[in-house]
Amino acid sequence: MTKISSTGTRVGMVPLVLLAVLAAGCGTQRAGDDAGAGGPSRSAVATPSTPADFPCPGESPTPSPKPSTATPSPTAPPTDHYAENHGFMVPFELHGKRRCQGLAVVGRVRKALEPLRTRGQFNPESVRKALVGLGYSGGQVQTYQNGGGVGFLVQVDDYPVCVEGSLQGNPTLDGATTEADAFGGYPDHDGCDQPSGGH
Repeated sequence: MTKISSTGTRVGMVPLVLLAVLAAGCGTQRAGDDAGAGGPSRSAVATPSTPADFPCPGESPTPSPKPSTATPSPTAPPTDHYAENHGFMVPFELHGKRRCQGLAVVGRVRKALEPLRTRGQFNPESVRKALVGLGYSGGQVQTYQNGGGVGFLVQVDDYPVCVEGSLQGNPTLDGATTEADAFGGYPDHDGCDQPSGGH
C-alpha cells in the first residue's frame, strides 16, 4: 500500500498565507483614519535640539525672528553635491557660554587693533604684535597679507574658540575697517585653520 504524504504541501502553504494577509492591507492607513481625532497618537520623530542662546554681557537682546506664514514651496533636490562635499569647510557656530566667550574675545581683538586701524599703518607683523600683546602665544596667532589689508586668525583655546578677521583699507581714502568673527572650529579637524581636504 502506498501512502501519499501532504506534509510538503502544508509547509509550503504557510508562507503563502502570510503573504496573503500582508497583501490584504494589514498595517495600512485607510482614508478617514485620523490619529488626531480621538485615535492613538503617533510618536514624534526626534530632532536634534538647537542650543539656546542668551544675551551676553554688554549685548542687547535681539527679538527672535517671527515664523513665516507663507506656504513653503516645494524644492527640487539638488543636482550637485557641493554643499555635502564641502561641509567640512563650514565652521561651527558658537552657542551659550562659548558664544559669549567668543564675543568677548572679538571685542578685545577689535580694541587692540583700533590704534592700528585709526593710523592706517598696519602690516602682518604689527597686527601679530598687537594680538600677542593680548596674552596669546605666538603659536595661537596667525597673520598674513590679504590684498590691501591684513588677515588674522587666533586660536583662543583648545575647545576650540577661534577668532578670524581682517584689517582692510586706508582711513584717509575710504576708511579702514576691522572685521572679526568668532567660531568653534571645523568638523573632522583640530584647530582653527580651515581644512583643505575632507571626506
